[in-house]
Amino acid sequence: MAVVPSETESSLNRNLPSLFHSDFLRNRFSAFHFSPSTFFSSLTSAFRSSRRRECLPLPLPSNYLDSSMNYSNASRVHAVLEDVLERVLTSMHRIQKNLQFWQSIAQKSDNRKAYFMVFERGPRAFIGETVKLLRGRAAQDSSLQNICQSASDYVNERVTVLSFLRCSLAIFLAQIYVEVDKVGEELITDPEHKLPSLLVTINELFSTLEASIGHLHAVRQSDSSVDGTYSIPLLFEKLPEINQDGSQWTDCEIRDAISSVYQNLDKLESYICSLVVKHRKPKNITQHWVHYACGAVGLSVCSLWLLRHSSLMGSSDPDNWIQEAKDSTVGFFTDHVEQPILSIRDELFETFRKRHQGIMDFEEVRLTSNSLHRMLLAFSEQTKGQKSPVNASDQEMLEIVMDRYEKELMHPIQNLLNGELARAMLIQVQKLKLDIETAMLELNQILRANEINFAVLAALPAFFISLLLIMLVRAWFKQDTKAEGRGRVARIQRRLLVVEVERRIMQHQIYVEQGLERDAHYMLGLILYSLDRLYSSVKRHAEASGEWQCLRQDIIDLARPGLQTSHKLAVTSRIIKVYDCLLPVLRPR
Repeated sequence: MAVVPSETESSLNRNLPSLFHSDFLRNRFSAFHFSPSTFFSSLTSAFRSSRRRECLPLPLPSNYLDSSMNYSNASRVHAVLEDVLERVLTSMHRIQKNLQFWQSIAQKSDNRKAYFMVFERGPRAFIGETVKLLRGRAAQDSSLQNICQSASDYVNERVTVLSFLRCSLAIFLAQIYVEVDKVGEELITDPEHKLPSLLVTINELFSTLEASIGHLHAVRQSDSSVDGTYSIPLLFEKLPEINQDGSQWTDCEIRDAISSVYQNLDKLESYICSLVVKHRKPKNITQHWVHYACGAVGLSVCSLWLLRHSSLMGSSDPDNWIQEAKDSTVGFFTDHVEQPILSIRDELFETFRKRHQGIMDFEEVRLTSNSLHRMLLAFSEQTKGQKSPVNASDQEMLEIVMDRYEKELMHPIQNLLNGELARAMLIQVQKLKLDIETAMLELNQILRANEINFAVLAALPAFFISLLLIMLVRAWFKQDTKAEGRGRVARIQRRLLVVEVERRIMQHQIYVEQGLERDAHYMLGLILYSLDRLYSSVKRHAEASGEWQCLRQDIIDLARPGLQTSHKLAVTSRIIKVYDCLLPVLRPR
């Protein structure tokens, strides 16, 4: 157990009034200004009234509220244990997010680490590393190698600290979960005796956690590259000097013990928050500050250029550009949205008028055809000198006209005046008129039949733009990159959580068989953390599909420490194959 040195304690006592006033002012200022430290401190109130995140259920019997114990004791036990579980899991998740980032950086090449040290830690780090690089070049030293080594040390220290914190919290979580699982039934039947002993056990586990984190403080205090990280060790509250032999506790004693547990939770959460803040990954704006800086420079150049062409400098270019953009937008809307829609509407709802117009065009062609038939009939009867058959076709009579026309062409001048040449030519003109009207009628029918196609083709640009906007809005609302999403990527993330649980269950069994108790508790804590993430990510989808009750029970079974490993592996196999919210999305072939 770590102890505060006398000098540190005296300095803290001397600075207590100033610290109090500074904390008071900072808390008043936090009502108007947001910062990570004040945000995390607001989460660490002991009896907070805000809605807690629903986490992995406790290993208590499902009928504990319906048992013989009174409701006040049941709610008190459940609230304390659930708060401990939820806040430890929240701290582990905060550590895990940052640890995954540093582990991904640690797996990259030395050049990529050096790039991270120079360009992805902000402008101050960029200037500092550039100065070091130039000094190394001036001293003819291998400055690039030094930067790579510094980057490796920088990343490895954060991976080490966060991994140690995750390990300590995982062991603490597993020990509490095992203790609750052991006394779950007895906590129902005899709460007056088991609740005090359970609180004493939790307090002892806090002392064990304090010793573990104090070991990190002692080892890393001298060689840490993070300023102020290990200046103040973690000190938990001890259980008050009350009757700890397991006999009857008074309500006042139980409240004092619960208050001590909550105070330790607050200290643990504040200490973890401070460590995570000092070892956290850079913010997105910090990692991409070069891109943002280039964008700011480009925006400044564009702003200066616009200022030169603005009305402030006596130029009317912005007004002209706005008017042109407006005209182009209105023209695009008219040509590719309004007119095609109106054309489709006219084609669909004015078919009767177009059908009547088509009948009139066909009537004109029929009149021309009848006139040609009468002309051919009269010419044939006059040429042959006999009455033509009633069923004679126009083609047969047209052959007679052509034969006569060829004979008349032998003496064109004479037959033009006295013969039948002019009459035969007029008949051919009538035939040409009929052919032209027939062709125009067919072409008109083809165009009318394709009016909808032409309107749809004109509306295609607007359709594609609308489809692109819908896809962007859909991607924005779905947020499919996390396990809580609804798309294919979210389903993959949820299935990977089940695979992670299965892999850690097998590793836990290996540690148990080898007799490595601490490693087994560590792996059990990681199993509980993975199950908590799975529980949170599948609940909404499983409730929608009506399979939440069965899936919830399977997740609780996977978290039970006493359940056999073979049964747990069978449960994970069933989970990934049966439940709809975990099945992969089938792509159409």
